[in-house]
Amino acid sequence: HRHAAHGTGTGTGTPRHRTEAHTHGAGGPGRPPQRRPEPGGGLLMGRPFGVPVYVAPSWFLVAALITWVFGGQLDRVLPELGAARYLVSLFFAVAFYASVLVHELAHTVAALRFKLPVRRIQLQFFGGVSEIEKEAETPGREFVLAFVGPLLSLVLSGVFYAALLPVEPDSVVGVLLAGLMVSNLIVAVFNLLPGLPLDGGRMLRAVVWKITGKPMSGTVAAAWVGRALAIAVLIGLPLLTQSLGSASADDVGMDTVMDALLAAILAAIIWTGAGNSLRMARLREHLPELRARALTRRAVPVEADTPLSEALRRANASGARALVVVDADGTPASLVREAAIVGVPEHRRPWVAVSTLAQDLTDGMRVSAELSGEELLDALRANPATEYLVVEETGEIYGVLSAADVERAFVKAMARPS
Repeated sequence: HRHAAHGTGTGTGTPRHRTEAHTHGAGGPGRPPQRRPEPGGGLLMGRPFGVPVYVAPSWFLVAALITWVFGGQLDRVLPELGAARYLVSLFFAVAFYASVLVHELAHTVAALRFKLPVRRIQLQFFGGVSEIEKEAETPGREFVLAFVGPLLSLVLSGVFYAALLPVEPDSVVGVLLAGLMVSNLIVAVFNLLPGLPLDGGRMLRAVVWKITGKPMSGTVAAAWVGRALAIAVLIGLPLLTQSLGSASADDVGMDTVMDALLAAILAAIIWTGAGNSLRMARLREHLPELRARALTRRAVPVEADTPLSEALRRANASGARALVVVDADGTPASLVREAAIVGVPEHRRPWVAVSTLAQDLTDGMRVSAELSGEELLDALRANPATEYLVVEETGEIYGVLSAADVERAFVKAMARPS
């Protein structure tokens, strides 16, 4: 369950969980928290600071699009390049995404300094996403964590501007430096817009959190500003580009369609990201309610050769809802799976030993009765099973925790209003 996703790009990074991680449940908001597979996310490029960096398949589509569009621009400025302009344009696409990676690494380094684990960085369709596993503890840290990305993009823009000064502007190097300067400036300005899921939205969230003392209030405010931004982008971006380019555009029809399509994609990304941020904030607010002690079923100990019918009679007599198979010394050895019990017809239960329906206990299937919230979900996710033995700190059996019960509580928590 991911808590924060810091994004960047000519568009924006979007929370998957999840995000807002922060990519949150394993399958996204409202999905059960168990059994999340480790992320792939595309082609693994390396592990700077120990964090895997992936290039999503969608990046190659955008790289081709940038190569084609920028190549067309180069043809107007440097017609003598001929077909080589597409090679230069491809270099620009790679260099631009290298800048996006620097932006994301800024978020990552800040997160690691604040002792927040980073699951991965992914370069994708409209930029990049840093998937940060935990939320910043204070609004000040949240602000810094969000601001460092756009700040690095601004710094890069300044570096490219300084490098451009001694270079001939009509040369290949000059055009590349100018393009990288402008693109990083756009990334910085766009990400500073004050709506989730953009970095500026996280900064606004931190400010409102600081003023009100409530992180949820900050999320609600920044998410609704994000939705307003999505509508503004949908309507305003085509109008802005049309007014700026109307004097020189030859093929206004195609340009208008492309601008409208780009605006629609950006607006959808922002709108969806804002909604995901709200859902994940609601989840974080209700997570502490998921307590192992409250969700655990009372269990009765039975020996391996006990007939299922007798074990169920003992359970019913004591008001228990789970069976723990113990050895002769009373030490827990395995857990009887609820699904296996259901599968045995009632007339066969006197002839079926509980040991044939049990799953051997592993260390990962023993959880503390004191676990709650994210710690509980992490423990279950690390060791997928259908049932877990819940023990007191002294080692005594407290009961059995069913993964299905946790999933139901998780979904119920997601459905409750904040």
